Amino acid sequence: MRSSVEIFNIRTRESRVVWQTGALFEAPNWSPDGRYLMLNSEGLIYRLSPDGGNGPVPVDTGFARQCNNDHGIAPDGSLIAISDKAGFGKSAIYVLPAEGGSPKLVTKNLPSYWHGWSPDGKRFAYCGIRNDVFDIYTVGVEGGEEKRMTFGEGRNDGPDYSPDGRWIYFNSSRMGLMQVWRVPAAGGTAERITESDYGDWFPHPSPKGDKIVFISYDADVFDHPRDRQVRVRLMDMDGGNVETLFDLFGGQGTMNSPNWSPSGDEFAYVRYFPVVSAA
Repeated sequence: MRSSVEIFNIRTRESRVVWQTGALFEAPNWSPDGRYLMLNSEGLIYRLSPDGGNGPVPVDTGFARQCNNDHGIAPDGSLIAISDKAGFGKSAIYVLPAEGGSPKLVTKNLPSYWHGWSPDGKRFAYCGIRNDVFDIYTVGVEGGEEKRMTFGEGRNDGPDYSPDGRWIYFNSSRMGLMQVWRVPAAGGTAERITESDYGDWFPHPSPKGDKIVFISYDADVFDHPRDRQVRVRLMDMDGGNVETLFDLFGGQGTMNSPNWSPSGDEFAYVRYFPVVSAA
């Protein structure tokens, strides 16, 4: 076994296994109508029923067959956003119909890694690497000029919108250890949200606007590697009442992209199992 797609209920504090496989699957999104999860594996995008069903079904992404784990579904469910490097050799953001089809390029500056969809469906938040500097940007779904939200203070990554559209939450190493921050979606001064002894990554606000789920690495872990012991943690929108929900073997791919259920009562994630070498 390599990947276990699971769902955690924050009311019951219980997890359930959706589906397990020997392949590497990553980053479950939850469709706005609650009918499916979207994941990636080996460059392709898949749909999976929240009850596991008959297993994952591939989505036609045309030429884009080198998709990474930065993808998501439009608030109205009509489109999906993917990050793929097949076209340029670097990650670019595309949109295509949710049922599959021909990808349309959104970002002209590369590499760009999708992370969040604005609640009104009009903009993306993403991580862009420009001259080796990691910053947060936004752009209209139809493309155009990108808007820079952070300005080279450390590494900035993993942006996701609050459900009221006021804030973009992200993780940043500007004060040393990677922590959760937020910046006004209209632009402005960033403010720190977590002050922990861990490396905090990938904050995802609940659709209810009351909680944020994120993962935390040990302080000595650089970047966000896979196959590490990490903590899945929950906190209030302002950083209060931080609690560890559970530990797991995971990290990269566990929940890089928005992963809450439409109700805000559950979230999806991937647990990994160590790779076993042949004797």
